[in-house]
Amino acid sequence: MVDQDVGWVGLLRREWIPSLAVLVGGVLLHSMNVMLLATVLPSVVGEVGGAAVMSWPTTGYVASSIVAATCVGLLTTVFGARPVFAIGASIFGAGAIVCAFASAMSHVILGRFVQGFGGGLLSAVAYVLVRNAFPEIVWARVLGLLAGVWSVSVLVGPLVGGVFARLGNWRGAFFTVATLAGLLVVGALSALPQTQGAASGRKRGVPAGRIGLLWIAIGAISIASVLRAPGGKSALIVLAIASLVVMLRLDRAAATRLLPGDAFSFGSPTGVGLWMVLLLSIAFTPLNIFVPIFLQRLHGFDPLAAGYTVAGTSMAWTVAAVAVAGLSTDWSGRMIIVGPLVKAAGLLTLAAVMPSGPIEVLFPGIVLVGLGIGSCWAFIAQRVMKSARVGDEDVAASSVATVQSTGYALGAAVAGLVANATGFSTMIEAGGVGRAAFWVPVSFSFAALAAGIVGIRLRTLTERATLAATG
Repeated sequence: MVDQDVGWVGLLRREWIPSLAVLVGGVLLHSMNVMLLATVLPSVVGEVGGAAVMSWPTTGYVASSIVAATCVGLLTTVFGARPVFAIGASIFGAGAIVCAFASAMSHVILGRFVQGFGGGLLSAVAYVLVRNAFPEIVWARVLGLLAGVWSVSVLVGPLVGGVFARLGNWRGAFFTVATLAGLLVVGALSALPQTQGAASGRKRGVPAGRIGLLWIAIGAISIASVLRAPGGKSALIVLAIASLVVMLRLDRAAATRLLPGDAFSFGSPTGVGLWMVLLLSIAFTPLNIFVPIFLQRLHGFDPLAAGYTVAGTSMAWTVAAVAVAGLSTDWSGRMIIVGPLVKAAGLLTLAAVMPSGPIEVLFPGIVLVGLGIGSCWAFIAQRVMKSARVGDEDVAASSVATVQSTGYALGAAVAGLVANATGFSTMIEAGGVGRAAFWVPVSFSFAALAAGIVGIRLRTLTERATLAATG
């Protein structure tokens, strides 16, 4: 039993190392793939077309990952964490192979959809393992360590993607990902202990109807992003909002839930924390999808340089997460308010300088986005897990990944909608790309600002809960 902070070195306990190694490997595979895709996507569009649906590979990925995350409770109860992790890595590799053989953007979207299911399994199992395999006192450090893996992916992802893009062989990048996924399967089966994910042992079914409503919402916004008729766009957006509202209402009344019973309630830390996860994830999406191509089209960056520039966000996320992991409860409460505001400042900086420069200010803006989310993410996830109601512990832990994926999907769809509405879809007119480079980050800065406001509520509720617990 650990009742005090063990420090970074203390995480290297013999009984913890296997779980840490698997978690690190899964995050590395996912995060490297994010940076790799951001680097090669312009090359993919250049060969197979599909500029108007450029956000769809990301939308398909995260939509599929939502389904996978909701299945984790059932799968880990029946099979245990080790087989689920290995299955996730296998599916991830299979999706990469589909992308590697793509001859049209529709094939890339399909491959990313398959990858998304594998990635969803990996990310959701990671949060369940953090909660069940480690004591609460080290959760922030473990989550910070996982964020630190992005430092490696910052180097590897853009390097692999950029090298293959320069060689005119972007397919080789996906073959590399598939190979790494296969190696991770072997490592998981040989090193990961057979840890059950659901502490209660209660089997959970897959709520297909509510998953379908999520897909309807994401698909409606994605189609709206390429639809020209204003009436059709408005109808699809209304359909998306209605689908999300109905899904949440049905989920709260269900015996088998996608999310905790108090998800998105403003009366509990878990509910408010999930609002922050959603808003911060939405605001993070445009960087990986559109900023690399903005840099290439507007400022003459080559694929490798664009990839490494955008990777500065992940590096900053890592640095911030590691730096703040040991902060006291008082300071962590401050960071969940300050972090989103810093992120908003970074997005507004990008909006100001991306269309026409000066390019020297671009990288500081990108870094601010990473510092903002990195300085608060672990503390938000910690509060979501710590404040879970009895019986909701595992679903609360896995819901962080579910809501994060939902935010990425919605963010990707809305980013495509904003970009195409401002003239980006053909990428022929420089003015259209420039307008998109301004309006996309400006639009998403509002989500980051909203997260900062919600952070005030989360801090207040956490302090009240702490006072009540201490008498």
